[in-house]
Amino acid sequence: MELIHSWHANLGTIASALKLILESVSVFCVALGLFSALGIALSHFFRTGRFISRPPSVRLKFGTWLAVALEFQLGADIVATTVDPTMQTLTELAILAAVRTFLN
Repeated sequence: MELIHSWHANLGTIASALKLILESVSVFCVALGLFSALGIALSHFFRTGRFISRPPSVRLKFGTWLAVALEFQLGADIVATTVDPTMQTLTELAILAAVRTFLN
């Protein structure tokens, strides 16, 4: 029985580290999307001398990175939920999955 408690404690530590890594990658994806979208907008501004009035390419680029970030965030929430399945974590997971599905 002690082996099971030890394994569960180690699994919790591994899951916490993995969750942190996945959340960090998610934040990194949002930052990459921001810089990528800003690059497109600034490139257009310096070429034409005006801002994009209808920025579909900027929105598409940023939206793609946000979708990737949501995937990593969903993975982080799944890892957290498998180790500590409380009602709050299950609710957060359901909301995030619904948002991700709606946006995609």
